[in-house]
Amino acid sequence: MVEASDEQLMQRFCGGDKAAFGQLFERFLPRVRSFLRQMVHDSTLADDLAQTTFLSVVRSKDRYLEGSKVAPWIFAIAANAARDTLRRQSLGVEQLVDADVGVESNPIDHGLRRELQGALAELPVNQREVVVLHKVQGLSFEQIGEAIGITATAARIRAHRGYVKLRELLKHLEDA
Repeated sequence: MVEASDEQLMQRFCGGDKAAFGQLFERFLPRVRSFLRQMVHDSTLADDLAQTTFLSVVRSKDRYLEGSKVAPWIFAIAANAARDTLRRQSLGVEQLVDADVGVESNPIDHGLRRELQGALAELPVNQREVVVLHKVQGLSFEQIGEAIGITATAARIRAHRGYVKLRELLKHLEDA
């Protein structure tokens, strides 16, 4: 049996099939949680925001444009939730770096992951979200642009600036 695409499941959900939403939820929850943890650097808050994201999906299903890609739409909702929360809390870099990042890693690469999380935390939010959506979540620049309301070119530029800044922040690792 061929598995339904995200778009087919969303169409079924919009038509009233609650089981289709359950399948979308199971497919996207791990990716959305991961994205949100990268954005807010707090596992508990990321879990709360993931729930908020999926509640928003349910509430705004009538605004989903049939035929649109589902992943960018869901990540747009998640990104907006993260941005709103970060704006409300006015988190500083020190808080982000010291927060529980919730990364499951083995002891060998824990220090490297911590370095990377710290460097990501120092990126401006608009660069961090593009870098995480592109490199971690695997979205194309076109999908990222659609998700956060910018052009694909603007997404590429933000990603490039983010990667340059990450290289600067992590340069000391190359020298070690």
